[in-house]
Parts: sequence; structure tokens; C-alpha cells
Amino acid sequence: MSNDDTFFSQERPRLLGLAYRILSSYADAEDVVQEAWLRWHNQDRSKIDNPAGYLTTVVAHLAIDRTRAIARRRETYIGPWLPEPIVSVRGPEDRAELAESLTLGFLIMLDRLSPIERAVWLLADVFGEPYSLIGKTTGKTEVACRQIASRARRRLREQRPVPAEQLEAGLLTQLLTAVSEGDLAQTLALLDTDVVLLSDGGPRQRAARYPVVGAGRVARYVINLAQRFAVTGILATSVNGAAAMIVETEEYPPVVITGEQVEGRITRIFYLLNEEKMLGIAQPPLVR
Repeated sequence: MSNDDTFFSQERPRLLGLAYRILSSYADAEDVVQEAWLRWHNQDRSKIDNPAGYLTTVVAHLAIDRTRAIARRRETYIGPWLPEPIVSVRGPEDRAELAESLTLGFLIMLDRLSPIERAVWLLADVFGEPYSLIGKTTGKTEVACRQIASRARRRLREQRPVPAEQLEAGLLTQLLTAVSEGDLAQTLALLDTDVVLLSDGGPRQRAARYPVVGAGRVARYVINLAQRFAVTGILATSVNGAAAMIVETEEYPPVVITGEQVEGRITRIFYLLNEEKMLGIAQPPLVR
């Protein structure tokens, strides 16, 4: 392997993390990074003063362009849409901003920003890139990028004034135990009053077409759901930084269950059934 290839391999987790955060799709992020590698491979690298900055610019630009294709797919998507989950483990060297921006809840918030807002905020606040490079990446002036980043920060604060905590393994285990036993009282005790369940089944799997809101409705929904399927296996893991369970049944492909909590109660449940979104689960990626 040449020094240039070694450099790209070292940068790949960071580039994949940037593309994934912009797109909320591991499969699309993989395609973007592969295209960036082809451009890097065919580029006269003696003319590149800042290789890391060059790759950042290429990946961010390709990811922004790819959001248009994703938007077209989303126009006909059935039911709630959730980001593609990835198996992840937070390392001790990971900054809080880097880890939080990888969570499913935060990716959902980022998805509500425009692609340019998303890219500018990520490059500035998560990856710490200078506004001079961000301007070259987005085709905006440095002043405009500072304004875009400020607007994005404000919109993110408005969406979630109280930060959520990533779901802990013990709380998730308690929930699945209560649900499998049909214990309504115990299930309700674990849920926040305003809990929301988002179920993403895609075009092939049956799922709730709309968010299920409120402890009573969510508790009854998950208990009724559990009674329909014969569970053949459960694997505890970490998805996007939160505790998760991969549940196997006789009837369907593996299902991913994770969520968020606040003060010891579950505030959001993410129920992912769309098998087309499981690449980051089947082949755990290296993402920063």
C-alpha cells in the first residue's frame, strides 16, 4: 500500500462519519467515500497543499449533492423515516460533540436542517474545520457560512431545549422484560408520560404509519406487538451510541430496538424493521 493510500485509509473513518451525518444513510455514505477515493486516486496529489482539507471538501460536496437523490426517495417513503442505524462504541478520546452528533435522535434533528445548514454546522461545530475551508466546500463566503452556522445552532436548540440521554442497557432490558411478560403497569412505569415511538418498516415491513405518542398508547402498542411474534434470539449491542437490542423472530428479518431517556424514563423508542437499512448492523463500520 502506498503512502497516499495509507493516508486515505487513516482518514476514512472521519470522512465516513462526515458523510453519514450529512446523509443519515450508511449505504449512501459508503458510496460517497468510495467516489472520493476514486477522485483522490486519480488526482495529482503533488498539487494538493492540504490533503485532509481536500478530502473533507470532496466528501462534503458529494454528500450535499447526494441529498437531492435521497430527498426524491423520501417523497414516496411509507410511514416514518429513521436514519440507518450503525453499530458503534464510543471511545474515551471521542469528544462529546462528536458522539452526540452520531445519535439517532440528533440525526433526526439534523435532517430537519437544509443540506447546506447541516454540512456547515457539522464542519464548524463537530469537525472543527475553519470557515475558509467551509466556504470553499459550500461555495459560500466565510461571512455567509458563519451566519448559516449560527442559524443552524439556533434551530437545533429550538428543537431540543432539554438534551436527551442515550438509552442505557439496563433500562432497555427492563422494558423488553416487562413487554414480553405483558406487564402493562411495569411498562408504563418505565415510560415518560410523553414518550414517542417511531416505527420504520420501509416498503416491505408492516409498521405504524404515524408516530405513537403517549405512555398509555405506546405501552399497549408494544405489548400487543410482542404477542404477535415468536422471538428466536436477542442480541444486546450499541447502536449510534445508545443501548440497543437486535431481535430475531420466525416471521421477519432482524429488528433493531433502541431509544432515548431522560431522568431514568424512556422518552423515545426507535423501532427499525426496514431490512434495506441494516448494512451498518450486518457489517459494523468504522465511523468517527
